[in-house]
Amino acid sequence: MFIIKHFKDLTVNEFYEIAKARYEVFACEQKITMENDFDDVDKNSYHAFSLDRGIITSYARIIPKEFSSYEDVSVGRVLVNKDYRENGLAKNLMIKSIEFIKEDLKESNITLSAQYYIKDLYSSLGFNEISPAYDECNIPHIKMQLKL
Repeated sequence: MFIIKHFKDLTVNEFYEIAKARYEVFACEQKITMENDFDDVDKNSYHAFSLDRGIITSYARIIPKEFSSYEDVSVGRVLVNKDYRENGLAKNLMIKSIEFIKEDLKESNITLSAQYYIKDLYSSLGFNEISPAYDECNIPHIKMQLKL
């Protein structure tokens, strides 16, 4: 089951578990330390996640277009807890996020910066590459867009 909540509706425990999951994946696993994960965008965003016994199993941050660095709604900080990978969670999380953006936010485009190694996941959901590959935090990325 996936939960999508605006920042103001998250419990303290939910936000703690989200922050912990992001730290474990992005700082500990991927060694992303040159970018501050707490960029104040969280306060204006929706947070999509799944839980198993209180542990975040998957997560994505949905940024409304007025707070996005793109002209569109953006999805970022997408992760799957290492103990829950390879079972379709990322794809299902993105499907739920896309549905939320289309149905609840009434938006027609989503733009994101995908880590290059996972671009096929986004392509399978209808995202198209709209930039050449580029470096972000020493990890190859590509800008992708979905027209809903």
